[in-house]
Amino acid sequence: MRTTVRIDDDLLEELKEFAHRRGVSVAQLVNQSVRAGLKVVKKGATATKKAYREKSFPMGAPKVDLTKALQLAYAMEDEAVVEKLRFGK
Repeated sequence: MRTTVRIDDDLLEELKEFAHRRGVSVAQLVNQSVRAGLKVVKKGATATKKAYREKSFPMGAPKVDLTKALQLAYAMEDEAVVEKLRFGK
């Protein structure tokens, strides 16, 4: 069946290039793409998506005083710079 569809110029160029690389016509590529897109939309409409939940684990008590975390970070950064200078990196 024939119909008229308005496609943005940049998208049409991408479709033409992709169709050429795959060795199919633009019409075949559009049909395949629409079919694939409809499958995704239909599946998403019927499926209930569960919220992703990250499992958490206890990490134990901190080994350093975190009230001075910035001072610790600066000290660790200074040590890294000294190591780089020592090895000429």
